Amino acid sequence: MKEQPNYYATLSADVRYDKRLKPNVKLLFAEINALCNMNAECFASNKYFADLYGKEKGTISGWISQLVKYQYIKIRYKYREGTREISHRYIKIINGGVLKISNTLCDKNQKSNTTSINTNTTYSNNKGRFKKPTIEEISNYCIERKNNIDAETFYDFYESKDWKIGKNKMKAWKACVRTWEKRNTNKPQGISKIHQHLQKNINVKEKLKQQFKQ
Repeated sequence: MKEQPNYYATLSADVRYDKRLKPNVKLLFAEINALCNMNAECFASNKYFADLYGKEKGTISGWISQLVKYQYIKIRYKYREGTREISHRYIKIINGGVLKISNTLCDKNQKSNTTSINTNTTYSNNKGRFKKPTIEEISNYCIERKNNIDAETFYDFYESKDWKIGKNKMKAWKACVRTWEKRNTNKPQGISKIHQHLQKNINVKEKLKQQFKQ
């Protein structure tokens, strides 16, 4: 019987609660995450994962494709010199759209991480990962807060800015909704004061006109 790995695998909350992913895909992510934390990148092949979980290589390939599709991992390939034949595949965990570990680390450390015996390691859990909301999610949150913010307008505004606030990537869209909410709350008062001021000036001018006519 093949000896099983004895390292800890961490499953981030983003992946754990993503209903688009099947349980086995989440388990594979945890395995990749552990291997990445050990040696900068995961070098394990589909055959390694297939043997580990008793699945076909095609099944593993499908699981990895899902993780790529939903932007939880990034893959790069190294080709044999002068050919398009793949010699190595490297997998990285993506954290909030930024690669978690520097690309240069892999070149410095070519140690294989498919060994069956590894030491225990503490891993991060991708707490800072931002997930773009849907219009429906924004709408539900605005309804919950009764702020009358138009969800499509909010979505289109930040979609056009690549979900950035200034030069920085957005971290919490609900906080942005609350900021819009405060602006909308203050806006009517400001407009009202402007109207009152204009109306006062108009009334003064009308009185002066009446005096000149007399």
